[in-house]
Amino acid sequence: MTDEPPLRRRAAESRTGEAPAHPTSALPEPADAGTETDPGAAVPLTAPRDGTPAPVATPAELDEVVARFAAGTGPVALDAERASGYRYSQRAYLVQLRRGGAGTALIDPLPLPDLSALDAVIAETEWVLHAASQDLACLAEVGLRPRRLFDTELAARLAGFERVGLAALTEQLLGFSLEKHHSAADWSSRPLPESWLTYAALDVELLVDLRDALDEELQRQGKSGWAAEEFDALVRGGARPPRVRAEPWRRTSGIHRVRGARAQARVRSLWYARDQIAVRRDAAPGRVLPDSAIVAAAELDPKDEKTLLTLPGFGGRSVRRLARTWLAALDDARRLPDDALPVSPAVEGPPPPHRWAERDPVAAGRLARAREVVIGTAGAHRLPAENLISPDSIRRLAWQPPAEITDETVAETLRGFGAREWQIGLLLSALTEALRTPQQ
Repeated sequence: MTDEPPLRRRAAESRTGEAPAHPTSALPEPADAGTETDPGAAVPLTAPRDGTPAPVATPAELDEVVARFAAGTGPVALDAERASGYRYSQRAYLVQLRRGGAGTALIDPLPLPDLSALDAVIAETEWVLHAASQDLACLAEVGLRPRRLFDTELAARLAGFERVGLAALTEQLLGFSLEKHHSAADWSSRPLPESWLTYAALDVELLVDLRDALDEELQRQGKSGWAAEEFDALVRGGARPPRVRAEPWRRTSGIHRVRGARAQARVRSLWYARDQIAVRRDAAPGRVLPDSAIVAAAELDPKDEKTLLTLPGFGGRSVRRLARTWLAALDDARRLPDDALPVSPAVEGPPPPHRWAERDPVAAGRLARAREVVIGTAGAHRLPAENLISPDSIRRLAWQPPAEITDETVAETLRGFGAREWQIGLLLSALTEALRTPQQ
């Protein structure tokens, strides 16, 4: 969103005025060295400046890392690699850290599940993460909990950058390009290939440099205070595990095609049968049985193995071996009495916005006016509307505003929804006016 030219840098200088982290002379020669190249092109970053460290896997090695990071200076860059799409759990399978004077460490949390000793020596410094909300919970599981942090992705959003991925920001702000082809790898596998370890080390190689460039831009735009409030909110709540849904089976992809309570009971029964197997195997549920297979079986309700195995998603060997399990789940749903079938859940909060005009035209008008305020304010300050205020907060406020609509009551309502003070300050006056029904 920003209309400023890119903040292209060689590599941001460190806080202490040291030479750039990756001087041009230290970079590997490009494959086409000697040919004419674009002088403004990003330089591929293919190896950490100190080489790729071996994963730390023993208590003695961890003690050495703790000592190094205790003696280091400045912020600590952190990242974690999970195995989403492969494993049921969202635990960390590799933890990466880098700090000035300490270098980079790659820690294997499988043999070292308690990193609280490391946490103790870096507790008082600022932690730098990219998209921190994705990693804080799994870091907390191994004993790493920030007291202060800087989220480079969130900072980039607040600064108005359209592309906020780590590779995109590193290229635009620091002039280096990163490869991201191992981001969806199965990090639970062992041993980890050397190329994966290099990728992991590079994820923290320039995070502090990127933090400095973004902090400078936030200061230039007068948004440093906004970022500080957002980072504090992440520290307070970012490590909490996701809220457990009352009926998680309802999120099965394609369930909207399943008509009738009895068919939905088949989805539910198959979902929980799959979930038990996934937990036992520590496998991603979709690798046990795809959602599409659950929906197909719920629609057709096969009674025998031959029919079941003709359905899409039931052709794999591991799925076929569990045919009796799937048929038993379908039998369970078939035998349920009518009063045990799923019923439509009570809707929490306002209805879907497309129904507002029919159910409550006055509320629909409030929502339209409130959205105009949010979109206009976000545009004026060059940041995404969803980072200015959560869409759910605006819907709830417009559907059921305070009995007396004043700046004070609206501000209190927004605080109850978790809005930060900078957000309330930007929106309050115009939002209060938008909530008032125009006089006929």
